[in-house]
Amino acid sequence: MHTLQTRFTSLLGIEHPVMQEGLGPYKTVHLAAAVSNAGGLGTVSIPGISEEPVAGAAKLRGYIEQACELTDRPFAVNVPVGTDKHGNVPPFSKAYVGAVVDAVKDPDIARRLRVITTSAGAASASRKLIDGSGLLHIHKVGGTRHALRAAADGVDMIIASGYEAGGHTHSRPVHTFVLGPSVADVVDCPVILAGGIRDGRGLAAALALGADAVALGTRFVASHDNPDWHGAYAQRIIDAGEADDIVFQALYGPSRALPSDAIAELAAIEAAGTMTETELTAFKDARLIAAQRDGDMVGGILPAGQISGAIVDLIHVAEFIPGIVLEAIKVLDRLSKLKTV
Repeated sequence: MHTLQTRFTSLLGIEHPVMQEGLGPYKTVHLAAAVSNAGGLGTVSIPGISEEPVAGAAKLRGYIEQACELTDRPFAVNVPVGTDKHGNVPPFSKAYVGAVVDAVKDPDIARRLRVITTSAGAASASRKLIDGSGLLHIHKVGGTRHALRAAADGVDMIIASGYEAGGHTHSRPVHTFVLGPSVADVVDCPVILAGGIRDGRGLAAALALGADAVALGTRFVASHDNPDWHGAYAQRIIDAGEADDIVFQALYGPSRALPSDAIAELAAIEAAGTMTETELTAFKDARLIAAQRDGDMVGGILPAGQISGAIVDLIHVAEFIPGIVLEAIKVLDRLSKLKTV
């Protein structure tokens, strides 16, 4: 089997430099297991940020145990860890990180659950919660200065997520082809490039830009291996046209999604100021889950990347991951044979 060995694959002990992005808030257990079984790094998502912390942590532990039943290979859990205006980590984030740290006290789980990924704030907010757990820590950033800060905080790897990416994006837009090499230039740890990647050409480009791996989200949602989510969501991605995606104000700032009536409803609610912050968060969470779990393409919120407009089919993860690696190898081989004059 052909593969590409990088610092990412070596650190994790996996075959391919391909990672599934954190998705959700609805569960991604089966998808994560499929990605890991195919030689990549799958990612289990949290139940949602409006869950009562203790109940949410228990539910996440159930997701982790289910993933361990479906794969014996390394996988990750993604937890958004923002901070309030006083610099405090919200209770739900503490509970979810705590659930992950507690889970790896079980040696059988620790063999599989190797990584925690964090986003939505400074890496320092979660470092003290993760230190000593034995977990590898990957932090997602949208800017070079954030990458420098995360590296200084001691993270093991960094996801450089360009503005094209679906879901939470950045208030100061920096696109993938700009962000990737800028981050790779200034940090010593492995860099994973995310945003606008759908095939082996994107993987080859990421490696050329200095990255050690790629992270894909929207491409994996549109697959046969995401049975936890309603099939209408994957079909909506396939049906999307180029530039159909929009950016709106979400839980932690701007988010990229496909349009639905829920976006306009959300904007009206925010303009009216009739909901408290807690109520607004619960509303957003519920509408995200309505799309992902129930297939509500009108009243639900549909995070998706710009790559939606280029996706035309459902994939089988077991074929897709080794397939894009082989495609990347062929691209790199072809480029290496270009004549110089």
